This record gives sequence, C-alpha cells and structure tokens, in this order.
Amino acid sequence: MKMMYSRLMDIYNRLLAHFGPRHWWPADTPFEMIVGAILTQNVSWRSASAAIANIKDAGLLSVDGLLASGEEELAALLRPARFHLQKARKLQAFCKVIAEEFRGDLGAFLSQNIHTLRPRLLQIYGIGPETADAIILYAAEKPIFVIDAYTHRIFNRLGYFGEKAKYREMQDFFMKHLPPDVPLYNEYHAQIDALGHNICFKSRPRCEECPVFDLCKAKYRQK
Repeated sequence: MKMMYSRLMDIYNRLLAHFGPRHWWPADTPFEMIVGAILTQNVSWRSASAAIANIKDAGLLSVDGLLASGEEELAALLRPARFHLQKARKLQAFCKVIAEEFRGDLGAFLSQNIHTLRPRLLQIYGIGPETADAIILYAAEKPIFVIDAYTHRIFNRLGYFGEKAKYREMQDFFMKHLPPDVPLYNEYHAQIDALGHNICFKSRPRCEECPVFDLCKAKYRQK
C-alpha cells in the first residue's frame, strides 16, 4: 500500500516539476466550470472555451439564462464546441434539474454528499462518469478521482492498467492508493492531462521529452 502510494506520488511530483501547477479548472465560478465540463466533451479545451466566451458575450451564463434561450439560439453560440445542438440540450437538461429540483440553487445541488450527487448527475441527459466526476471534483470540491482517455493511455504505458481496463477499475485504483485529498486529485488529473496533451500522444509520443520515460514499459515496444 505504502509502496504504491510512493510510486504514484513519484509520478505526480515528476509531472508537477515538469509542467508546473496547471491552475485547473480554468473557470470563474462553479457554474462556468460545469458548463465547460459539458462543452469540452469530445473536443479541445480551446474549442469549449470559445463557446463559453460566446455564452458570456450574450449574457446567458446562468441557469436562468441558458433555460431562457431557444435551443437553436443556444446551439448557434456553441458551434465552436462542435455537436452544438446536442450540447445545447445537455446544458439545458442540467439547468432544468437545478431550476426544478433545487429552485435554481446550484450550491444546494453541489452540497449533496458524493453518494447522492454522483448518481443524480449520471441520470441527467449527456452526463457520463467522466463529466460527473469532473463536476464533483472541480465544482463541488469533493474528493473523487477523474479518469479520462489520457489516464488510461499513460497508466497503461506505465504498466498499471491493461488495454481493456474499465473506468471504475482505474478510479478505484487511484482512490485506494492516494488519500482523499481534493487539491491532490485536482492537480494530479490536470498533470496527467498535460502529459497526454503535450507529450504522450496516442501515436508517435515524444518519449524523449517525457519526465517519466524511465518508468515506462511501452518504450521497449517503440524501438
């Protein structure tokens, strides 16, 4: 147990030294963070950020604002984030829950314990495990480890997960071996994404730049 903690923290500290603090999630409010988590599905953060800027410019970045928008009007603002009609529906589905079940009080919604909050999030149209956990960690500030494609790719190459590892299996691994610490989970996820986005590509990774290259099992398959 202690050995695995030490190994995971060694990886974390190397990434942190290499990339520096990531200041993630880049949002001014919990609501903006949630909007970003939904909009960044299947696209880059740059694309999601452009769509958020459009919503802000239109004065609609609120539960009431998004619900008052026509679906096509909102979808037009979301074009930079792709799948704009689907994402308009997802945003409004989330806002409808806050408005109807919590009288518009996002804080009351986020204050629920994880065992209540996570299942409710997963019941909302367009919110899967990764988005739900990002909302719990970054908006509700509760300790849950977010898993994404970068996590699987990197820790598969490091030898911790198999090719077919499931989301919950990977999440349980991190939460078993790391303390339930919100700032740690926040920064660790951000560091993993920095490595996956900048160095550990799906194909032709830049291994010579990787701060954990000496720990990697996949390097032997790339000769």
